[in-house]
Amino acid sequence: MVSYASLLIGYLLGSVSFSYLAGKLLKGIDIRQHGSGNAGATNTLRVLGKGPGITVLLLDMLKGVAAVWIGGLLSGGDALIQVLAGLCVIAGHNWPVFFGFRGGKGIATTIGVMVTLAFLPALIAGLVAIATIALTRYVSLGSLLFTAILPILIWFMGYPVAIFILSLLLFVFAWVRHRSNIGKLLTGTENKLGAKRQA
Repeated sequence: MVSYASLLIGYLLGSVSFSYLAGKLLKGIDIRQHGSGNAGATNTLRVLGKGPGITVLLLDMLKGVAAVWIGGLLSGGDALIQVLAGLCVIAGHNWPVFFGFRGGKGIATTIGVMVTLAFLPALIAGLVAIATIALTRYVSLGSLLFTAILPILIWFMGYPVAIFILSLLLFVFAWVRHRSNIGKLLTGTENKLGAKRQA
């Protein structure tokens, strides 16, 4: 039973919204009422600047790493518990109990989880995502490609089925959370990194 406590811990850890806290501490604002309205690293970058944006990105990634690590520690290294803890921390980030269940899109936390569970696939998918963002300046496109490529790499590299299933779930999570971005990408109205947000 102790191992299952890591799932609750993961969710509560994910529910700590560093983007929201940064907005309150630095400007006294609710970040969800500015920019894209998303409580994540990209919107923090746009609204608060590079320093807070990078800090939120790293902290959100660390949430994912910590949740998987805690799951492994409390379960004696049970891979399924680690996977479930990773799922719970991302769910917490997306639907945080502390902030009215209005959170971010979970990409930075997903990176933290997958880097811990499947380092090489996450690294390769991450490099593709970074190159895509650098070339197009569409963070959403890079994020979507990251989650789309991961399951393919994890499957062909022979990782455990539980990790493969997690990657598929995170793919669904990401694409559902980014559905408005997908529409904007298709119509050419998506905001580019470094550009002023369109009305």
